[in-house]
Amino acid sequence: MEPAERLQAARARVPRVDPYGFERPADFDYAAYEEFFSTYLVILTKRAIKWSRLLKGGGAVRRSATVKRYVRKGIPLEHRARVWMAVSGAQAQMDQNPGYYHRLLQGERSSCLEEAIRTDLNRTFPDNVRFRKTAEPCLQKTLYNVLLAYGMHNQGVGYCQGMNFIAGYLILITKNEEESFWLLDALVGRILPDYYSPAMLGLKTDQEVLAELVRLKMPAVAALMEGHGVLWTLVVSRWFICLFVDILPVECCASGTAYSTRAPRSSSGWP
Repeated sequence: MEPAERLQAARARVPRVDPYGFERPADFDYAAYEEFFSTYLVILTKRAIKWSRLLKGGGAVRRSATVKRYVRKGIPLEHRARVWMAVSGAQAQMDQNPGYYHRLLQGERSSCLEEAIRTDLNRTFPDNVRFRKTAEPCLQKTLYNVLLAYGMHNQGVGYCQGMNFIAGYLILITKNEEESFWLLDALVGRILPDYYSPAMLGLKTDQEVLAELVRLKMPAVAALMEGHGVLWTLVVSRWFICLFVDILPVECCASGTAYSTRAPRSSSGWP
């Protein structure tokens, strides 16, 4: 088969929109993707079987060396919400606070908070068909609710740019407003609290760590940056503030978020 015919055939077989609702870019290599996925599908299938056995029975997900190893290798999409909720502590928080999320939405609101959130709604995943106003249902309303509730819950943080992408991604995975809210609380409020505090000390620290790693491992890149007087903060702030959700391919973000959603070692004892 000629390359052009092979490409056309691959386009016909591979959906234009991925399982998360993102449109594939115009220069997407359908043939290369199909070739890669035909091999990778075997790995995904084996991984899915192992997870199904582990989660058989619908009981609670217990932290263990096996779960830790499985998480690092990747969680199948169909199990991702359940596992994230369990290992992050979000499920426990939701169970201990029934009705809390809905009470936040029904309570007194801040006009400044609402305006800040509305400003970013149309900027959130413009290449995702589920966040467009023409979608039915449109996830912008769900995103607005999650961000508003979190802003009222954690008034010390409120809302800052970047949280819209994190919350939006959680909504795509969980398909559940309340679960997305509690996962956002786990990430922003407990696992990475210094990222979104007014001083952003955690964010600044990780930027400096990355800069030092580049100096050690990729000195030519570091020298180029320094030679042009480019500040690391100008380049990488967005990467960290949205936890790479708006930067990396969606499955890469899934792996990174899975590792991030583990409860801090000091509180969980899970290294």
